[in-house]
Amino acid sequence: MTILAIDTSNNPLGVALFHEDQVIGEYITNLKKNHSIRIMPAIQTLLKDCEKSPADLTKIVTAKGPGSYTGVRIGVTIAKTLAWSLNIPLVGVSSLAVLAAGPARRFEGYVSPIFDARRGQVYTGLYHFENGKLTAVEPDQLTMAVDWAPKLAKMERPILFVGNDVPLHQTTFEEGLGSMAIFADATEQNPRPSELAWLGKDKPGEDVHTFVPNYIRLAEAEAKWLEKQGKILNG
Repeated sequence: MTILAIDTSNNPLGVALFHEDQVIGEYITNLKKNHSIRIMPAIQTLLKDCEKSPADLTKIVTAKGPGSYTGVRIGVTIAKTLAWSLNIPLVGVSSLAVLAAGPARRFEGYVSPIFDARRGQVYTGLYHFENGKLTAVEPDQLTMAVDWAPKLAKMERPILFVGNDVPLHQTTFEEGLGSMAIFADATEQNPRPSELAWLGKDKPGEDVHTFVPNYIRLAEAEAKWLEKQGKILNG
């Protein structure tokens, strides 16, 4: 079993190789650069350094969103193309789950991964690690940060906020949860592609042709177009 994991759903770009239950290679950057230009060279370098070829791959696991509309689409497109051309399984994993997975292993409370969605909104969910498995306590969703904070306060458990966009909403969470709001250190803010591979390694493959990203909401350009057409938007 040799899994290639791909995550371009937000500013961090990550690829990893997971071979026989061991991470043999991992590449991560957190830069505002064009993922469409950098992702294939990153994959090629990783394969070369790990002395693997595309023919050695047995599964592709990709972060399927939510996140940047363009970023999610790039990763999913590359993953679908590789899976189809190599005739191997394709698996999609929530980008928020990937971000939550590492910190959740070491935190006894709940973990709330955060991606900024602008205008006071966040993409988030609520996760907990138990019995060797990452579990979603609250599903991935798009919500206002000011609405998310009081909802979490009702949990009456410490909440660890993780993600590079957390500082944009930290004051809101501090005011809403007080001492129950915990904030991850800088070294935990980037999603790990090795966690993505781990989350997807036992999941069954999905149909390559019908596989689609989970944007949660429409891209801004689509939303504006629908508004002009007088359509009613959901979310």
